[in-house]
Formats: sequence, structure tokens, C-alpha cells
Amino acid sequence: MNFFIGKKLNMTQYFDPSGEVIPVTVVKADPMTVTQVKTIDGKDKYSAVQVGVGKKKKVNKPLAGHLKELGGFSVLAEFRMDDAASFKKGQKVDISGFKAGELVNVVSVSKGRGFAGAIKRHGFAGFPASHGHDRPRSVGSIGQRFPQHTRKGLRMAGHMGNRQVTVKNLQVVEVDAAKGLLTLKGAVPGHRNATIKVISTGKVKPLVKIVEVKEEKKKK
Repeated sequence: MNFFIGKKLNMTQYFDPSGEVIPVTVVKADPMTVTQVKTIDGKDKYSAVQVGVGKKKKVNKPLAGHLKELGGFSVLAEFRMDDAASFKKGQKVDISGFKAGELVNVVSVSKGRGFAGAIKRHGFAGFPASHGHDRPRSVGSIGQRFPQHTRKGLRMAGHMGNRQVTVKNLQVVEVDAAKGLLTLKGAVPGHRNATIKVISTGKVKPLVKIVEVKEEKKKK
């Protein structure tokens, strides 16, 4: 299973050899260090690999004891997998295992939009802008006689964004292991330089669909 912790850089265009333009997001992936291996037979009772990336100048004593001679890391993340026993503590992991066409899931924190109204936050259509409506962007009725209180989960104005989001089945377009750059098809959640987790699904499909164009017969 392929995985890594990366940093979102920017969006750009990728030109396929067939001439098709693909919108892509470039992700920077520095080498990761395995800090802990968890197995079903061990005390954790589940199979996972914990990795660290980046540098941290100061580490508290509990974390220093956990990492010991590995040093400090700015980001620690855990990935559940079945073959965790194949990894060893202190092992280096990079993106060389990824290949073009591979499908991945991306986990990140979405951009924070602050306090937003119902139309922006939930996509409400709003009221007509004329014929007596002085608040066309309002929520509308939020309750009734029964149950005599506002129902839980009612869509209203509030804090928008700044929460963990998972985008599934994004496709790997290009892998540059030497520079530590991975190019993903489409948009990735989060702001520029945001920390993201990329997890492979194990599936691979062609980058561009080949469509056969049938010639229409001329009418006599």
C-alpha cells in the first residue's frame, strides 16, 4: 500500500501526449521516516504504520521518549494497512512506489470561510428579490408549532469550512521521485502549503479515455 504526507503547492496544466489538457495539482512529498509499527499481535491490537516528516526544533519529553534517536518531526501521521509488519522503525519511505494512472484518496483540512450565510454555506436559492421580500438571502422558517423548538441539524448560517475533508479517487498523473513531486488530476482540498495525506486505493486506470469516433454515413 502506497501512502505519504505531502504539502500542496499549486495548480497547473498537464499536457498529455495525445494533446489533451489535464488540470492538475502539484504536491511536494519529502521522504518520511517510520516512527512506529503497530500490529494485531501487539498491544495496539490493530495494524498500522506511524510516520514522521519535517523537522521540529523542540520536542516535549513524552514525544522525545517515543521518537528516541529518530529526532523531532513537525508532522506525525498514522496509516492503517494490512502489511504493516513489512515496515521497520527508522525506515525511509518515499513516493517511488506510486505510478501514473493510480487512484488515490486525499485527506486535508478545507479552507476556512468564516461565518457564512445559508445561501453560500448550503447553496439555498433564496427568496424572490421583489414583491415584498426585503431579505432575499434569509433562511426562512426555522420551526413550527410542533415540536416547539428548533430541530437539530437544521441548515442555517454558521462557520463554513476549516474541517477535515476526504476527496476520493483522484488520479496520479506524473511521479517525479527525484524532486519529490507528485501530480494529481483535479483539485485538492486545503490552502496553498497545506499538509495533506495521500493514500493509494490500489486501483489503476488509463489517464485518457480513448473514444472511437464513428463516421456518419452521408444521406443519399
